[in-house]
This record gives sequence, C-alpha cells and structure tokens, in this order.
Amino acid sequence: MAERLKEIYEKQIRPKLQERFGYRNPNQIPKLEKVVVNVSVGEALVNPKALDAAVSDLSAITGQRPIVTKAKKSIAAFKLRAGVSIGAKVTLRGDRMYVFVDKLFNVVLPRIRDFRGLPAKSFDGRGNYNLGLREQLVFPEINFDKVDKARGMDVTIVTTATTDEEASEFLVAMGLPLQRGSSTSSGLRR
Repeated sequence: MAERLKEIYEKQIRPKLQERFGYRNPNQIPKLEKVVVNVSVGEALVNPKALDAAVSDLSAITGQRPIVTKAKKSIAAFKLRAGVSIGAKVTLRGDRMYVFVDKLFNVVLPRIRDFRGLPAKSFDGRGNYNLGLREQLVFPEINFDKVDKARGMDVTIVTTATTDEEASEFLVAMGLPLQRGSSTSSGLRR
C-alpha cells in the first residue's frame, strides 16, 4: 500500500508540482516529512486504565508503539500535577507514514458521517496541515465491541513545503479531501 502512494507521488505529483511552481532544484519540491498522531486522555487522572486503552488503540491504528506523554506543568484547577501521564503520541516516518496517509485519505475520512471535506484554513502558515478526529471508531483496525469510550485524536501532517499554497497543491494531489471552494489550489489532481 505504501508503494502505491509513493509511486503516484514520484511519477505523477512531483513533475506536476515542478511544472506548476517552476522549481529549479528537485529538492525544493514538497514532500511528506512526518505525520504525528496525538491522543489526549484527560480521564487518565482518575482512571489509569483509560491511558492503556488509548495506547493500544493508537498502536493498532498506526502500527507503531506510541510514546506516553506527561504533563509539563501543574494546573490546580484541573487537579493536574507535573509529570503525570495524560496522553500518547506517535511520529510516523517512511513507509508507515505513507501507509497511514493513504489509509487516512482514502478509507478513514470517507467513513465519517456527513463528511463534506476538510477546511483549507487548517494549514499553519508553514506548509503543515492539522486535523482532528472526534473518535477512533472510524479506523477499520478498531473493534467496536472492545472500545470502552470514544476518544478523539489530532493528526498533524508535516511537509517540506514553505507556503500554504504549495502544501495545499501537494496534499490535494496526494488525495487530501479539501472542501469545495475553500481550496487554495488551482485544481491539480492525480
């Protein structure tokens, strides 16, 4: 599956991007750098088993063991102490990154109820795209019967593009389903 998206990128997307933006150096052409998937589990303060369930779900979704993240500061209003485990994250690179992006764009996002595309305003100004998912149940690896609670997650797609326009062109060509009319791209498709 990773070979499919990589092959499309190498044979179709790279030449179109080079022609569209007039890159002289092939290293200027935008490419995927990494994908970070983050799950925050606020209920882990009172129920430590919730964090274990989130870690197992995240490892099933990404195919890689997550890192447990800890609170950096104490916040008395939330009864949070510095150093307490409150989440998990995975940084994907290489083939696993391409497999996850392909699955996200072509399988997971279309499974979301009433999905009409992602907003183009979620670019961060430096060529990266952030999106949030409300529940992990949209991933085919998750067994619905074994889920104790629906947990959301944040996905950050980091590219080497320097502007939002370049990143938008690149990610739409890779298959990112942006909302109609909100795209900054000129219609480059694969």
